[in-house]
Amino acid sequence: MSIELTTDLTTESTQTSAIADWQPPEPPTDLIFDDGIPLENYRHRLAMNLLIDSIEQHWLDRDDFFVGGNMFLYYSSTQARNQDFRGPDFFVVLGVDGRRSRKGWVVWEENGRYPDVIIELLSPSTAAIDRGPKKVLYEQTFKTSNYFIFNPFDANLFEGWHLDVNQEYQPLERNDRGWLWCESLGLWLGAWEGTFHKDEAEWLRFYDQNGDLVLHMNEAAQQQAEQAQQQAEQAQQQAEQAQQQAEQAQQQAEQAQQQTEQAQQIATRQLLRLLQLRFSAVPETLETQLQTVGLEQLDRLGELALEVESIAQFVNHLDEV
Repeated sequence: MSIELTTDLTTESTQTSAIADWQPPEPPTDLIFDDGIPLENYRHRLAMNLLIDSIEQHWLDRDDFFVGGNMFLYYSSTQARNQDFRGPDFFVVLGVDGRRSRKGWVVWEENGRYPDVIIELLSPSTAAIDRGPKKVLYEQTFKTSNYFIFNPFDANLFEGWHLDVNQEYQPLERNDRGWLWCESLGLWLGAWEGTFHKDEAEWLRFYDQNGDLVLHMNEAAQQQAEQAQQQAEQAQQQAEQAQQQAEQAQQQAEQAQQQTEQAQQIATRQLLRLLQLRFSAVPETLETQLQTVGLEQLDRLGELALEVESIAQFVNHLDEV
């Protein structure tokens, strides 16, 4: 009996020591970030780049988010060991350091952070997965607040979901423009018909709360260039208007000067005529003297010409006026 008890105690001691020495396995470090498999088609790549480019431009002054696409997202050691790669076509993680470069998104290296928004671009080979297993994964494991699917070749195939208070996906309803609201980003998502990188199609685009299109970088640069051009043209117009106004002011000044000179000439002739009528003879130098006299002085000289008794008295008083 004592031998059995000793054996039991020895076994229990060994098990306790093994438990104390046990350490959780380290997460894998030999992660693959490129399997060499390209996107299904060029339209998908353009659609993904358009979404990424638009968010980066819209939040150009922010560094508290990460936006990625077609890159591996690791969320468990089992998934990594099984090489069960998951790479959303587009995703955004909020409240993280956006200045750090990343080859992929590794949840255990990001303080357990999962994407807040995911968009999958549908294709015939992925539609069932995007609506099924991926939707379940994003809802139950990732707890991603907003999930959208969009077919780049058929804009009518556009759906979205948001997590409710029970952490279950509920479908989003389109507004009168056919857009879906993304609460996490504070933006609308909807189709936009136009050309991107020489490919004309209906693209999935972001719109702000006012309904204005969120521009991608090339559009924003073009808009800034056009605004700069408009400002330059306006400045040129203002300069030309200022020049015209200056020329008009100059013309008006010249006209006023001419009118003054004409009025002075008339007043001088009238004064000389008055002096000739009163005193007959007028010195030849008097006209030259009167040409340097202003209009107000000529008026006073006219009064003086009526008061004096001789042309000599008039000339004597000329300097006093």
